Amino acid sequence: MSVLDTSIVNVAIPVMQGQFGASPDSIQWIATAYTLCLGVVVPASAWLGERLGLRRTYVLALVLFSLFSALCGTATDLNIMIFYRILQAIPGGIIPVTCLTILYRMVPPAKLGAAMGLYGLGIVFAPGVGPTLGGYLVEYVDWRLIFYINVPIGILGAIAAMLVLPKFPATPGRRFDLPGFLCIGTACFALLLAVSEGQQWGWTSYPILILTAAGINLLVLFVIIERQVKQPLLSLHTFIYRPFVISLILMSIVYTGLFSSIYLIPLFLQNVQGITPWNTGLTLMPQALVMAVLTPISGRLFDKIGARYLVMLGMAINGIGTLMLAQINTDMSRPEIFLRLMISGAGLSLCFMPIMTGGMSALPSEIASAGSGMSTLVQRVSAAIGLAAITALTTVQQAQLFADRSSLLQPSGVDADPRIIQMQSQGVGGLIPLFNELRDKVMTESYSNAFLLVGVCVLAAIPLAFFLPKARPAGGGSAAPIEM
Repeated sequence: MSVLDTSIVNVAIPVMQGQFGASPDSIQWIATAYTLCLGVVVPASAWLGERLGLRRTYVLALVLFSLFSALCGTATDLNIMIFYRILQAIPGGIIPVTCLTILYRMVPPAKLGAAMGLYGLGIVFAPGVGPTLGGYLVEYVDWRLIFYINVPIGILGAIAAMLVLPKFPATPGRRFDLPGFLCIGTACFALLLAVSEGQQWGWTSYPILILTAAGINLLVLFVIIERQVKQPLLSLHTFIYRPFVISLILMSIVYTGLFSSIYLIPLFLQNVQGITPWNTGLTLMPQALVMAVLTPISGRLFDKIGARYLVMLGMAINGIGTLMLAQINTDMSRPEIFLRLMISGAGLSLCFMPIMTGGMSALPSEIASAGSGMSTLVQRVSAAIGLAAITALTTVQQAQLFADRSSLLQPSGVDADPRIIQMQSQGVGGLIPLFNELRDKVMTESYSNAFLLVGVCVLAAIPLAFFLPKARPAGGGSAAPIEM
């Protein structure tokens, strides 16, 4: 639910804009506010889990997420909706960190890959199914159901957690690292705001430059503080374990690729090929189904052969599939798009959870909470920053391609294109078809170049997988001790 709400809401934004009477700039804050708050909350999630106990924190987060989701469904204007989305993001940022920590402490090392494969369904399947589910609800039912649907799932999940999950001991004496939280929280907010609004405000504008500089300096200050305090908010000792650091780098690359395809393909289908949001979601569904099937399988393969070769194979397939997406054109059929998305999704399914599990399995159990918090934070930030970079690239390329193509069209003289002369004789309206054709080709070429860049980056990062563990995780007798 937490990951799903980062993508499902995007489909409903145009409808909410009409109902709330909001401008295009202001309506985007429904998505931006959620992302910003997630980045701020995630660093404190590990401390909260230890302070209250993991099961109690998980149940509380599920209940609050359900409550705030219901409030989002009742919003009557934009400001109230943004406020409720901020409230929703607080438990939404706590849920994945707490869940991952519970899983790591509860599951025996020899079965960690299979468990992480099931956990990965929420991470890789939810962004893919979000546009399909959201498109159907928006087009045929009511956009408010994209929030109400969380309520029964959250309540059932909370009841199941109280009945099934073991009770993990809390650490009531641990102090909250307020200076560290203020630094990392403000840094995440500044950087995420900069990448979210960079296109609108201008990447070289003073607000973006100030936010970027502030975010970087606060990150440096956070490192200094964490090295001095006795009970740090996030243990930086996770960075002395090379497999974990490598996993964060690889995770950032493949997660950026996932969100790039989820973002660019709907734009291509709706803006260039003119299909509806519901049909756009159906186009993305085969990729999501492939990931739903292969992600648990990749977890079981991890238990047998380890991370290294599985990640290399998955990244190679994912990179090839992304390069195939770079072949898109205005006349490409939907089956051709299905095939390319399914290949890319298959590769992502094979590599993503082994990347995360290979990194997490290298950490001692006492810093598992810090590792899960850092892993979730990297996922959120890399998706936001990577997507912003891809958006900026396509926007700049579209402007340049428009200028280049327009300069080749001679409206008069001996070299004039006969089609333009004929269209000019029909008035301004006669040029509209030519403009639309040029626009579609320019947009498609910019998306193609973006996929080319992402595919090359994925393939270029494959050698880093050599630094992941080759063998399966050791152990298998029992998980870390827990209280029943």
